[in-house]
Amino acid sequence: MTAKNTVCLWYDGAALEAAEFYAKTFPDSAVTAVHHAPGDYPDGHQGDVLTVEFTVAGIPCVGLNGGPAFKHDEAFSFQIATDDQAETDRLWDAIVGNGGKESACGWCKDKWGLSWQITPRALLDAFTDPDRAAAKRAFDAMMTMGKIDIAKIEAARKG
Repeated sequence: MTAKNTVCLWYDGAALEAAEFYAKTFPDSAVTAVHHAPGDYPDGHQGDVLTVEFTVAGIPCVGLNGGPAFKHDEAFSFQIATDDQAETDRLWDAIVGNGGKESACGWCKDKWGLSWQITPRALLDAFTDPDRAAAKRAFDAMMTMGKIDIAKIEAARKG
């Protein structure tokens, strides 16, 4: 059954490649269907992969091979909560190591230009610490990072 709300992501011919990468990289992710164009369209031909249905960490998505007209930007991102440094490192390294780019404060982009926030739960916990000075120290530490270093966040939180 198709979900009532599905995230549609525009790709320039790489929807299946991207969906397969997400499916092997993120838990609770899978490619669920591949649909081929029933006729020619502005950026493809009959029989080309037109859409790909997939999930990313349980979120239903469809990848549309719409051509080069539109690009991903930071206005949309997936925020993936991680449980420890090993998971943070694995996901960050998978995205960046597969042609992606590092950014700041736990953000990175995959090789298709889609933004990801690889966010340790420890960072989220630090931001909501009732001790607002501890939360600010953790926040200030995060502002100096690319990939989040949980040990440094926890050290900053403790002062």
